[in-house]
Amino acid sequence: MSTPFPFTAVVGQDDLRLALLLNAVSPAVSGVLVRGEKGTAKSTAVRALSALMPQVDVMAGCRFSCAPHAPDPACPDGPHEVGPGVSRPARMVELPVGASEDRLVGALDIERALAEGVKAFEPGLLADAHRGILYVDEVNLLHDHLVDLLLDAAAMGASYVEREGVSVRHAARFLLVGTMNPEEGELRPQLLDRFGLTVEVAASREPDQRVEVVRRRLAYDDDPEGFATRWADEESAVRARIVAARELLGSVRLGDGALRQIAATCAAFEVDGMRADIVMARTATALAAWAGRTVVLAEDVRQAALLALPHRRRRNPFDAPGLDEDKLDETLEEFGSGDDADGSDGSDGSGDPDGSGDDDPDPDPDGPGGGRSPQDGPDGGGDAGDSEGSGEVPAQGKPAENSESSENGRAPSPGAGEQSPVRAAEPFRTKMLSVPGLGEGAAGRRSRARTEHGRTTGARRPRGTLTKLHLAATVQAAAPHQRARGRSGPGLVVRRDDLRQATREGREGNLVLFVVDASGSMAARQRMSAVKGAVLSLLLDAYQRRDKVGLVTFRGSAAEVALPPTSSVDAAAVRLESLPTGGRTPLAAGLLRAHDVLRVERLRDPARRALVVLVTDGRATGGPEPVALAGRAARLFAADEIASVVVDCESGPVRLGLAGQLAGELGGTAVTLDELRADSIAGLVRDVRGDRRSDSRRTA
Repeated sequence: MSTPFPFTAVVGQDDLRLALLLNAVSPAVSGVLVRGEKGTAKSTAVRALSALMPQVDVMAGCRFSCAPHAPDPACPDGPHEVGPGVSRPARMVELPVGASEDRLVGALDIERALAEGVKAFEPGLLADAHRGILYVDEVNLLHDHLVDLLLDAAAMGASYVEREGVSVRHAARFLLVGTMNPEEGELRPQLLDRFGLTVEVAASREPDQRVEVVRRRLAYDDDPEGFATRWADEESAVRARIVAARELLGSVRLGDGALRQIAATCAAFEVDGMRADIVMARTATALAAWAGRTVVLAEDVRQAALLALPHRRRRNPFDAPGLDEDKLDETLEEFGSGDDADGSDGSDGSGDPDGSGDDDPDPDPDGPGGGRSPQDGPDGGGDAGDSEGSGEVPAQGKPAENSESSENGRAPSPGAGEQSPVRAAEPFRTKMLSVPGLGEGAAGRRSRARTEHGRTTGARRPRGTLTKLHLAATVQAAAPHQRARGRSGPGLVVRRDDLRQATREGREGNLVLFVVDASGSMAARQRMSAVKGAVLSLLLDAYQRRDKVGLVTFRGSAAEVALPPTSSVDAAAVRLESLPTGGRTPLAAGLLRAHDVLRVERLRDPARRALVVLVTDGRATGGPEPVALAGRAARLFAADEIASVVVDCESGPVRLGLAGQLAGELGGTAVTLDELRADSIAGLVRDVRGDRRSDSRRTA
């Protein structure tokens, strides 16, 4: 087993380390979500935490880590008698993003269950993580069916496995820790709320601190064991402090004054439900215990708010998490008692009259501490998602090409023909657009697809491990052979060849590629505001349906991939908001660039089907025969049977109908900008499907 990087050797990242340590002190805080750009020691810090966790006492031989003093009466390995048990280190269990349902919750031996009535159960990761840490790297990319199972386990403290009338239940209480890069997409609100705390991390912009990061990492890579030995004393000191804080936790008093401040803060920031109040109370109590105090102070309430509330204030995926610290301070002051948050005289009952806890110094002088917003990076640089070093997504505010652009694809500085970006109109709810046919892509909520979850439509022989048994088909396959197999008792003699896998139909997520005309013909501010509002509405719909999105814009003399295909719809919204307009209309270039994006994406993810949303007035200018070139480019989409919708932005009393002609070339359908808000949008892609069926009948 490799030697982990020492927790105390992590440079900076005070809020991250503090949030993890508070969960080690009080697992009731309910975990932490770490958001930030890549390369900021998120995974390193989380994996290092397991070495600091106190050991746990477990029942000898129990695969489900039952506590010796209070074993689970429903444990599949039970019943257990109360006994001394054995001690072992707390486990850090990692859940891979691509894990199967059976790997997470465990699997039943269906063949033995049917033939012998035996509950042969192989525990999954939830059983391994019981009374330990369940770590999910890139948690925002976790499939929906795994998210559902995590939510159930987190809510009930137990995992249930049920297959065709055979069920197993075991305890599953764990510390949920997740890391994510916001550029790759956001979490579902239900899962987001299950994380007690959240922190934002970003790489330091201070040269000295960056030098120290590199120095320590190189030293660790050269000699992991020697590096860990040099930090052993600091690790032992923090481990001892965690144990002391756990012992003190039960003695910490959360007074009425602190409770009033917690309730007032949650009400002032309009968080949903009561979970925020409970998490804040537990976090403030853990902060006091970590500081060696038995009384919760106003500073604990403030730090708890900064850690527990930012991710609970989001109203839509385009809202950045965060708190208004001035408003927070005003609320705490208004509902404070004038002394300490609990209304006491400032004594914490520990012999420290000022309640500072200075008699228990931090073993790490640069260690975690408070008062600073978790949204600020180590250098106070703000949200990690604003970094220009993201690699996959261009820097925010990058100007698009204007009419004086060169043909080499580089975007020059804004020219005189460019108009400044306009704000998007208020987004609205749209009806569902779907891709025709039956796909097999990633699970989502848009188009019909063959999936592991959904309604059962038939049965087939299993390919590999059986995951969803079709009981009726299995019995039907086994029944004719019972006499030949010598059946004599009530049990059904089932062989592996008899097993049938259920085929199911559900929904998949698609790649929605927006191709937006940003030329001078679209530059009327009111019209562009409406266009952006419509695209923003469709982006919100894509977020809810778990799609990937991409953004191609064209103006001047070339097209630009403003956002490569990604799961981060909020990144697409930012790029859309900063989109300038002006110049000529290279429609053919925009279509060709979009077609190229789809070609590359098919190589990366061949199962994910695409839906192209072209936003234009249909005009094409610049170069020889621009309209003919655009028509030839559009026919490439029709040849590849790519579903498409053209949003016609033409306005004025005289309409040329160019967008409708373009939709015909694409093999899709057109809708005016005004109609986009109406119920008629519900039939757009259904019309595409109907048109294609009509064409097929005519050519048959």
